[in-house]
Amino acid sequence: MTEPTRLFLLRHGEVEPRYHRKFGGKIDMDLSDLGREQAQLLSDYLKRTHFDAVYASPMKRVQQTLAPHLPHLKAVPTTFEDLREVDFGCWTGLGWEEVLEQHKVSAYDWLHQLEDAAIKDAECGKTFRARVEPVLKIILDHHPGETVAIYCHGGVIRMMLSILLDISLRKTSFFEVDYASLTQIDYHPRKTEVQLLNFTPWRDLP
Repeated sequence: MTEPTRLFLLRHGEVEPRYHRKFGGKIDMDLSDLGREQAQLLSDYLKRTHFDAVYASPMKRVQQTLAPHLPHLKAVPTTFEDLREVDFGCWTGLGWEEVLEQHKVSAYDWLHQLEDAAIKDAECGKTFRARVEPVLKIILDHHPGETVAIYCHGGVIRMMLSILLDISLRKTSFFEVDYASLTQIDYHPRKTEVQLLNFTPWRDLP
């Protein structure tokens, strides 16, 4: 049996406080002080892993999460514009309570709303997938049997899981994707295996 392509799906650290519990999406925000600590602890954990390739979103919160890892990487990171976070349209910048007040929809249903193209001016599930899937295919095609880090966003990780596990985007609501978390996927041509889901070194290690 051939070696799988091992994907490390890495979410950025906690964002600056003014964007907590808000639909940030396309807003290019910074990490909080805690987010920078989380990024460092994530980097410390990942030092033990050799990556054949590293890919990243261009957004500041992702680049700041990647930064502590750079001195330990042999591979030069590649930035893909299409790894940026999903655009939440008219929900952008709104808090969870504001979404309910202004749009009469529970923010907890955001994945359903995206998939059903129910958020005005947002990327619908179909459009979002059409952006992320080609990037994922490029990575898989270029790195058979290799280990790859993908630094990105919670929404992007959910879309990749939707594609890799052949499930609807809304069903990824069953998974948590925390700040500075690691989800490890082993991809074989005929099957996909989840090895780690939402592992957070900053919280899960002593």
